[in-house]
Amino acid sequence: MNEDEAAFQARMEEARKLFSGRVDFLLSAPELKFLPEPDFPEVAFAGRSNVGKSSLLNAITGRRSIARASVTPGRTQELNFFEVGEPTLFRLVDMPGYGFAKAPVKVVERWKKLVRSFLRGRVVLKRTMLLIDSRHGVKPVDEEMMTMLDESAVGYRIVMTKADKIKASELAETAELVRAAARKHPAAYPEIQITSSEKKMGIDELRAALLEDISH
Repeated sequence: MNEDEAAFQARMEEARKLFSGRVDFLLSAPELKFLPEPDFPEVAFAGRSNVGKSSLLNAITGRRSIARASVTPGRTQELNFFEVGEPTLFRLVDMPGYGFAKAPVKVVERWKKLVRSFLRGRVVLKRTMLLIDSRHGVKPVDEEMMTMLDESAVGYRIVMTKADKIKASELAETAELVRAAARKHPAAYPEIQITSSEKKMGIDELRAALLEDISH
């Protein structure tokens, strides 16, 4: 094992221990005025409705229901904050899902305003994790989100979810297309994370990447 591999293994173990400790829901912010004080580094999670965001947050934190998985896409319309560590070391931010077809125009506009303002103005936001469904790859609404992140100058990692739902050959093909899409966006991290919340695939690696992001 070389030095880089040893450091990564150590970070994975540190992250595992951290998430096995305190992770608590802090608050929901339907508007910017309800945001908590910017006292700690934050990592936000964004993705289309039904991309498996709640399941991924539950897998990362090792909880069954810290983030509610909704059967109604687009139900979460606020920014949900979770504190990690005792004492608090950083926060996770569950952003409202996007791309739901049945939402009224006013709801979508309110979502865009909230998210854009948060991304541009949140000084403690270290990274955004942009979730992409392995079964579908990058959709036009994902491209829109990537452009919004580029314009906000927020660095983001692309995290492919539900990797267990397709064949390995299809996953490899989709992953290559996602990497190609990421290369076109200046704020996108070149590496992508491939995960399955159900099979716990890639969760340790994602935790380690998250820990690296809040440390910088």
